[in-house]
Amino acid sequence: MPHSIFVSDLHLCASRPAINRIFHEFLRGPAACSEALYILGDLFEYWPGDDDDDPFNAAILASLRQLANNQVKLYVMHGNRDFLLGGHFAAASGATLLPDPTVIEVHGTATVLMHGDTLCTDDTRYQAFRAEVRGASWQTRFLAQSLVSRRKIVEGLRSDSNQDKASKSNTIMDVTASAVESAFRTHQCSRLIHGHTHRPNMHRHMVDGQMCERWVLADWYTGGSYLRCDAQGCQVTVLSL
Repeated sequence: MPHSIFVSDLHLCASRPAINRIFHEFLRGPAACSEALYILGDLFEYWPGDDDDDPFNAAILASLRQLANNQVKLYVMHGNRDFLLGGHFAAASGATLLPDPTVIEVHGTATVLMHGDTLCTDDTRYQAFRAEVRGASWQTRFLAQSLVSRRKIVEGLRSDSNQDKASKSNTIMDVTASAVESAFRTHQCSRLIHGHTHRPNMHRHMVDGQMCERWVLADWYTGGSYLRCDAQGCQVTVLSL
């Protein structure tokens, strides 16, 4: 049966070889049998710019390109770790970069796709940081620096982020109900798929008398999984290590 596959928050990096192996096997297996693969943010642990020359990242791009060359449609959305993915990445991987949010028809069901961080509106410090680094002026200044300098800056930002998370409650870092309901209303969809929170589940929301479903994708820190959607609905599959 024709189907599409959705993943998010893979956070791929050289320090997790088992996860990287699963990802390459996933591309050659389940993803290769799908009509389309949607990666909804944080494909990489970080991305310092399209001039990145890390051999590890180059190998990931080569595997994505092979998938795209096999006639699987490949779509990638920016996450909070890899929001600097640009045109060179898209050309090298064969991916189409999606804006956040994006509305698509998934085998008969109108579905809104998001990374998910914009739904965490109670985390005001993060939202202010997000607005700053997504701005053209910040990105121009950042990309004007050397690749070595950018990598050091990113490492510092990651450390600051980890410290910031340790001081926040789980409630603040999760989505807010009002933001979720607003997404359903704004985009006139009955299904929402997102990642970011690393809290995989399927939630049902009653919005203006309509039952809606929200699928939260799992991260790939300790294992892999994907959401498969076809005309019959959606189902999660866990990939073994």
